[in-house]
Amino acid sequence: MTKDFTHLDPEGHARMVDVSDKTATKRVAVAMGLVKVGEETYRKLIAKDVPKGDVFGTARIAGIMAAKQVGGLIPLCHPLPVEYVGIDFKLREDIPGVEIKATTSINAKTGVEMEAMTAVSVAALTIYDMCKGIDKGIEILEIKLLEKSGGKSGHWIRKD
Repeated sequence: MTKDFTHLDPEGHARMVDVSDKTATKRVAVAMGLVKVGEETYRKLIAKDVPKGDVFGTARIAGIMAAKQVGGLIPLCHPLPVEYVGIDFKLREDIPGVEIKATTSINAKTGVEMEAMTAVSVAALTIYDMCKGIDKGIEILEIKLLEKSGGKSGHWIRKD
């Protein structure tokens, strides 16, 4: 098998990458996603009038909790003691809906990109769950990494 696939051994079997010889560095990742809702739901989000309660507070806690569980959720990811997870929400009339941005950081031997994207994903699913009683047509869109820094590959920023 090719050495280009770090999660495969020479026989092609899945494996966890050995990071034991790597040096710990500060690692930061920023991810985002969008939750598209109907006009009525958008108005209720603005007014903080969703029957299930505090949508953004609940989604923030869910996203933070999820970021701390990535090693148990995604095969071959290293379990990391994430040191920071920040989640911000921005109401966007143009969608209409919510933009979610998650920032994760750690001093470690491997990056926290999966933690940032998982935080966004679970926060988005929580918004869906909190609003599904008033809007069955909610869409979760464009979950993606915006930026990462630290480690051997250095600093990367999405260009599009």
